[in-house]
Amino acid sequence: MKRARHRRASAARRLAPIFLAALALTGCNSEDPDPRSQIGPNPDLPPIEQYLLAPMHIAKVVGWKEGEKPTVPPGLQVQALATGLEHPRSLHVLPNGDVLVIESRAPDLHPIRRPKDLIMGWVESMATSSGESKGSNRITLLRMNDAGAVQTRSVFLDHLSSPFGAALVGNDIYVADTDAILRYPYTPGDTQMTKPATTLTPLPGGPIDHHWTKDLVASKDGSLLYVGIGSNSNITENGIEAEKDRAAIWEVDRASGRFRVFASGLRNPNGLSFEPQTGALWAVVNERDELGPNLVPDYLTSVKENGFYGWPYSYYGQHVDPRVMPQRPDLVASAIVPDYALSSHVAPLGLVFYTGTNLPENFRGGAFVGEHGSWNRKTLNGYKVVYIPFQDGHPNGMAQDVVTGFLNSDGQARGRPVGLAVDRTGALLIADDVGNTVWRVSAAAK
Repeated sequence: MKRARHRRASAARRLAPIFLAALALTGCNSEDPDPRSQIGPNPDLPPIEQYLLAPMHIAKVVGWKEGEKPTVPPGLQVQALATGLEHPRSLHVLPNGDVLVIESRAPDLHPIRRPKDLIMGWVESMATSSGESKGSNRITLLRMNDAGAVQTRSVFLDHLSSPFGAALVGNDIYVADTDAILRYPYTPGDTQMTKPATTLTPLPGGPIDHHWTKDLVASKDGSLLYVGIGSNSNITENGIEAEKDRAAIWEVDRASGRFRVFASGLRNPNGLSFEPQTGALWAVVNERDELGPNLVPDYLTSVKENGFYGWPYSYYGQHVDPRVMPQRPDLVASAIVPDYALSSHVAPLGLVFYTGTNLPENFRGGAFVGEHGSWNRKTLNGYKVVYIPFQDGHPNGMAQDVVTGFLNSDGQARGRPVGLAVDRTGALLIADDVGNTVWRVSAAAK
């Protein structure tokens, strides 16, 4: 594995001057607009721009220095809940208040063949924290005290395969590895899982596994599980057969493991959550790349049963992507317009609806979204947690920056937010997979 990674990195470095020269020739002709023009139900959608190699702007990872932490607005405070983690990607709070931190690294499966893939992989690797992450692919349990501080910390599960989603139903914990949903028997209060897993259902994994994170949520009655399955490419460059049952949200019967595609055309759905007022399923979706720095807006949307959301044939409704051949005008005609744009390339990966009472009134009743951040536009976008107000179960107003400071003044990444959760005190928890920290945001002391 290590030799393969080294060979790919060496090949990428040799090809870098060629592709950077191509990039200079095909660079962006337009300025990045104010991201606010692409936030909300009716985003600005500029003309398509196509490239031999899309423009890239990587935020170099520098980590958090001693005493540094994210920035929050007046009325809030932020503290490190747990540090020294290995790529914490998502969070799950158990009924007794224990916090499961899913630490995960990407599977080393992608058979990179094209020179473009080599250089893209090399450039993107500069936006992740360094090291072999020997302690990753596990779940760490944080036992909390009544004040919202960590009382004990233990390895709950280890030796997983690129895990991401988790859900508790009854006395079973379900973990979505990149290639299967696993079921573990659980007793409230367990700090370590000692019993073996059974496989509920396989999930699409390698040998490519382009979008490898598989988020997971259980229905209110616990009879069904919903799992997000990202596409196996940016825009079908690996062939349409590689996309079978992908770019979709599956509905899985918890008793039998049988699944069906609940909704499709979702390039990379994450943050699966049920809106508390209406009970509707919602998700955040990473849209396609290489149509320009201002296309396509990533989005937050309710997920309709049997709905089709465009990928790969169209974006944001019926806007046709000319790169995909043959086209499917029948599917394009049925493509659903998402509920709420977040602006282009913010890479949303976390979503939580806030029903607590710890945070000030203006942060209640809506949704927090964790934006991992862009790598493919001149002006960096995302790298923050935003709050979107809701009314009657739907977005109602402009997204507000809540947790920022993940970029320093030089545009370098101290951290990158991913999954979100709310602890039993009502504080907001943020998994920072580059800063290797879980942050806790609560009301400021009076």
